[in-house]
Amino acid sequence: MKRTLTAAVLAVLGFASPVWAQQRPLVTEDPETIGSGNVLIEGGVDVARDILYPVSGLQGDLLRLPTIGVSFGLSSIAELQIDGGLYNRLSITSRRPAPLSGMLDVTGDTTSDVEDIVVGTKIRVLAETPGRPAIGIRFATRLPNASNESGLGLDTTDFLATALFGKTVQSIRVVGNVGLGILGDPTRGDRQNDVLLYGVSVARAVRQGLEVVGEINGRANTRGTEAPPGTDSRATIRIGGRFTRGTVRIDAGVLLGMTSRDPGFGFTVGATWVFRGYTIP
Repeated sequence: MKRTLTAAVLAVLGFASPVWAQQRPLVTEDPETIGSGNVLIEGGVDVARDILYPVSGLQGDLLRLPTIGVSFGLSSIAELQIDGGLYNRLSITSRRPAPLSGMLDVTGDTTSDVEDIVVGTKIRVLAETPGRPAIGIRFATRLPNASNESGLGLDTTDFLATALFGKTVQSIRVVGNVGLGILGDPTRGDRQNDVLLYGVSVARAVRQGLEVVGEINGRANTRGTEAPPGTDSRATIRIGGRFTRGTVRIDAGVLLGMTSRDPGFGFTVGATWVFRGYTIP
C-alpha cells in the first residue's frame, strides 16, 4: 500500500515539475518554465489528412518532418522558445480558385516548403499554490519563412500574446490559454485581423511516468464580418499519451479538426529531451 501511494505521489510530482513544462503532443502552453540554465529540445513527425489552404486554394494531405522546438531557461521564471520545421510536403488532392492561387509555382501533385519559425518568450508571473493556479504570459512572433508561391505560406508576420494558467489537482493537470493574435492579411499589406486565441488541456497521470492527455486549441475570428483569407477561425482537438523516463519523454497523439480548413484527421509522434545546458550568472 505504501509503495503504491509513493509511486502515485512521484508520478504527480514528476508531472508537475517545471522541467516538463512543455506539452508535446499538445500545443496549449503551460505557465511553468523549464528552469534556469536548462535546455529543452523536442522533435516529431506530423501527418494531417484533408487540410485546406484557403489563400492558395490547395487541399490535400500534409507531412511535417521534422517539427523542431528548442527552449532555453533564461531564469527560474522565464524561457526563450524557437519552434519551426525543416520540411513540409503537401500531397495535393484538389485545387480551387483562391485569392493567391495565381501566384502558385506548383506544377505537379505535390508541393513542399519549410515551416514558419515562431520565436517566443514565456514568463511565469505567479507560482502555483494550493488555492491558486500558476499564472504566466507568453509573447511570440511568427516569421514568414514559408512562401506563398509554394501554397503553404502566407508571407505575413503575426504577433501572439497569451495569458497562461495551470493547476494540478491530485493526478490531473489542467492548463488554459487565452489571448490575442494580430494576423496580417496576406492579400493586403495595409490590413490585419485580430483573433481570439484559446486553448484548454487536461493531462492525467495513470502510473509513474505515463500520462493520457487531451486538448482543444484554436483561434476565433472576432470580426462581425468575414475574416480576411488566412486569418479565419481554426480549432483542433488532440488526444494522446506520453511516457517519461529520466530526462526523455516519448509522445503520440491523434488530431481531429473542428473546421473545414483544419485536417479531418491526423496524428503526431515525437520526443522531448531536457538537459542542463549552462549556468546563469
